[in-house]
Amino acid sequence: MKQTQDADAGIVFIVDDEEAVRDSIALLLRSVGIRSRTFSDARTFLAEYQPDEQGCLVLDIRMPWMGGLELQNELNRRGWAVPIIFITGHGDVPMAVEAMRAGAVDFVQKPFKDDELIRRVQKALQQDARLREDLRSRVQIQGRYDSLTPREREIADRLVAGEANKAVAINIGLSERTVELHRARIMQKMGARGLAQLVQMLLQLKDS
Repeated sequence: MKQTQDADAGIVFIVDDEEAVRDSIALLLRSVGIRSRTFSDARTFLAEYQPDEQGCLVLDIRMPWMGGLELQNELNRRGWAVPIIFITGHGDVPMAVEAMRAGAVDFVQKPFKDDELIRRVQKALQQDARLREDLRSRVQIQGRYDSLTPREREIADRLVAGEANKAVAINIGLSERTVELHRARIMQKMGARGLAQLVQMLLQLKDS
């Protein structure tokens, strides 16, 4: 059954020096509604890729001039986080393991089954979508946190650390009523429905 890809699901960037391989993968992905762009070498991909483009990379591990591992290292150096699926020959498995340690999400061996490649591509696209959503969420939370006054940040951090309103008031020399007013403003600015959500938001910032 043919599947239709969501318009925002991303693009698969196919980098392989063999035209027949590039075209066959692109045709396979198109048959299930997945968009793709093909590149004959890593340097061309680097010149044309925009890191804000959602998607994943299907990358041949062995190519002239710049191989797949070299491209992965360059992407890491630039801080461009795109999920990578390596295409490998049988003898390239140790290299593929090295690539996984450097952050690749998967690898498939030639010759690969169509359904297997499609499944792994779909998984990589979903992972990229989740990561980008998490990043957008962290950026939004950081912006809200930055809007807090220094006093509000201090109180928020103490609340997240588990201090009750009364304890916060005693520790920073304010009345409990003043702390309650600060707390209400903190919740409003952060868009938190309760203390549990505020804790989750600030822990997300600390983990990022």
